[in-house]
Formats: sequence, structure tokens, C-alpha cells
Amino acid sequence: MDVKFDYEFASDSYFGKIFRPVAKVSFKSFIGDLWSDIWMVVDTGADFSILPRYVSSDLGISLEQDCIVDATSGVGGEQKIYLYKKRIEVKVGKFTRQVPIAFFDSDEVPPLLGRLGFLETFDTTFFKSRKVTFTA
Repeated sequence: MDVKFDYEFASDSYFGKIFRPVAKVSFKSFIGDLWSDIWMVVDTGADFSILPRYVSSDLGISLEQDCIVDATSGVGGEQKIYLYKKRIEVKVGKFTRQVPIAFFDSDEVPPLLGRLGFLETFDTTFFKSRKVTFTA
């Protein structure tokens, strides 16, 4: 069974309209028996999945106690990140995975759905009709 998502409109630019491939990913919170739904940019260039800082508190994760401080670099330069020491349970559609995650030191960046433990476990297809599909 495939899981499909439409791209989201991001902005108008000099080159035309920008659409991003996104997916709704549910993260198992350590606060009660709750799941947090997060729309993430499907980023094949991201080594692993990275969330904005505020999501750590939604999931009951302490950046100071549960994470290791590191740095990442990309188009926007270098930024401090927090690598969660364990894997976290996530769902996309009916599929569940235990994935490594990190948190940006900022809330001003979009959540990125990366390869390690997630995209590499699916056949991920990007369609010109502006849809992204995950097939297990």
C-alpha cells in the first residue's frame, strides 16, 4: 500500500511558483500516549531527519539531557543541532519506523525528512504531478 502526499505551495519567485514535496509524519511523544503530527519537507539531500527546536518539548525530549550537541552545515551555513541519543517511533500512513532524529537550535527552519532510517527504507517517488509517494 502506497502513501501519497501532494506538494505544498511555498512561494512565488523570479523563476516561477515553488512547490515543495511534503509528508505528514506522526512522532510518538514521551508525554502520555500522544502522537504529534508534523508536516515535513521530503529532503533527499538531508542525511537524517531534523526538526525545529520547539518540537523537542512537544515530544517530551530534553535537548540538554537526552541529546548530544553537534553541528550541521548546508546552504544556510553552519548551525548547532542536538542529536537525540535514541531512535524515536514514527508513522507515515500505516507504516511505522524507529528513526534517528536531531533538532535544530532554531524554530525558524522547516522540518526536514531525511534518508537515514526513513527515506532509505522506502521507494520514494517524486511525480511531475506534484505528488510524492512512499512504497514499502
